[in-house]
Amino acid sequence: MTVEVQALTVDVFGTVTDFRSTIIDEGRRLAESRDWPEVDWGQFADRWRGGYEPAMHRVRMGELPWTAIDPLHRMILDELLADYGLDDLDEAGRTEFNLAWHRLQPWPDVIGGMNRLKTRYIVAALSNGNISLLTRMAKHAGFPWDCVLSAELARHYKPDPEVYLTAARYLDLEPDQVLMTAAHIHDLEGARAVGFRTAFIPRPDEWGPGGEAEKPEEGQFDIVARDFHDLADQLET
Repeated sequence: MTVEVQALTVDVFGTVTDFRSTIIDEGRRLAESRDWPEVDWGQFADRWRGGYEPAMHRVRMGELPWTAIDPLHRMILDELLADYGLDDLDEAGRTEFNLAWHRLQPWPDVIGGMNRLKTRYIVAALSNGNISLLTRMAKHAGFPWDCVLSAELARHYKPDPEVYLTAARYLDLEPDQVLMTAAHIHDLEGARAVGFRTAFIPRPDEWGPGGEAEKPEEGQFDIVARDFHDLADQLET
């Protein structure tokens, strides 16, 4: 890299968190406390996460006003509960279940790798998640972010360019001084388009044991790392 990177902005859902296992565990615990029919919680988790992009698209198209991720997750949840015949869940139960997204667990390499990276770089979350969600998630999981940046600040969702440019502005850095780190090609392409450096970390288990990691083309991104420790090795931290 010809320009010295000073900060890493890091995607959250899927890149640093194992959302699927967390949602499965939360769903099973909830079901144990209620007289519910058997539910495929893996499928439920996939559908809840799968509703995320279509919900954001409705905001982009003006079908919905600007809406943070917490209420979008709740809209998707209400639809799923009806689909699965679980709509006897009361308001307090729905609110608490929706907060499962605040309690996502990290992949095993994340905390240690981040702490290594922090010795040399600013390490910031950059997620479509709202700030309150990301802050509570960090508190719960122990993410050692230097700061939490959110699409909420730009009132756009990644991969819209406004999100990345807003993050660089809040960090008081030029785009090419920032390394966007993610497991998702569309996120990194959005960052690269506005001048960010890019680092890809595959997460083959993001969608469960039968899933596959996204696969960038050779040379598509500045760095491809196995995990956060490998990224720290490649950045010599």
